[in-house]
Amino acid sequence: MKGYDCRSMTAPLRRVLVRPPQPEDAQRWREHGWRAEPEPAAAVAEHEALCELLAQAGAEVVVARGEPMNPDAIYAYDPLLVGAEGAVLLRPGKPGRLGEPNALVADLERAGVPIAARVEPPGTVEGGDTVWLDERTLLVGRGYRTNASGVAQLAAAFPGVDVVSFDLPHWNGKAEVMHLMSLISPLDDDLALVYPRLAPVRLLELLVERGISMEVPDVEFETMGPNVLALAPRRALALEGNDETRRRMERAGVDVVVYRGEEISRKGDGGPTCLTRPLLRRA
Repeated sequence: MKGYDCRSMTAPLRRVLVRPPQPEDAQRWREHGWRAEPEPAAAVAEHEALCELLAQAGAEVVVARGEPMNPDAIYAYDPLLVGAEGAVLLRPGKPGRLGEPNALVADLERAGVPIAARVEPPGTVEGGDTVWLDERTLLVGRGYRTNASGVAQLAAAFPGVDVVSFDLPHWNGKAEVMHLMSLISPLDDDLALVYPRLAPVRLLELLVERGISMEVPDVEFETMGPNVLALAPRRALALEGNDETRRRMERAGVDVVVYRGEEISRKGDGGPTCLTRPLLRRA
């Protein structure tokens, strides 16, 4: 049985690719816009603990080498999108991340994941702007990191899939990323964490049509409250500290585990979805 196909955000996570922090990454933290310099040993310890939680949830953890000297490379969700035919290499809109997709090709080959397509210039797409609503519906955020050409190329890369794009808000401009997944994290077929105050109206209307909703409190939006990884339906991995969001999930019947991410998440603004690239989800 092939070890890839991830056209779901909530089916049980069976294989997941991660790229651990490397000591030399920290040297370029300012260049990549991190809030503070990560402490290398502490970052490695946090990432190892994260991987242990993924393994405990039943996922095979595939460790990638990725691009060296790049602190953003630990956010493995952004360079790739994985479907039934293999990996689509994306083209990040952040210039410092343009080398990441090609740097993962050898890792994907070792993992037995073929390259199905590539996003080519002038297109840009970052994985954080993509959300599978179901295996036939791919939501895409159109913003500073993902452009119209990139959206069109995704539609070509996934024939038979309804690619639905939404304009994202300006928020704090190009320097501070606003991904679609900054606003929504699916938890089950009928449940998702959503921050509605910044969400596109058409996205909210679509979620209402499908009976999907759970609001993230204002106070926890900027601490990545909406950034939660579904390990399985109503099982979630979240960054510790967003206590009200956790209580709301638990009241909705979600089993929540948390990880410490002072180095790997808070300093680089990347939560559990950012740190993982699911390769295979299957019931």
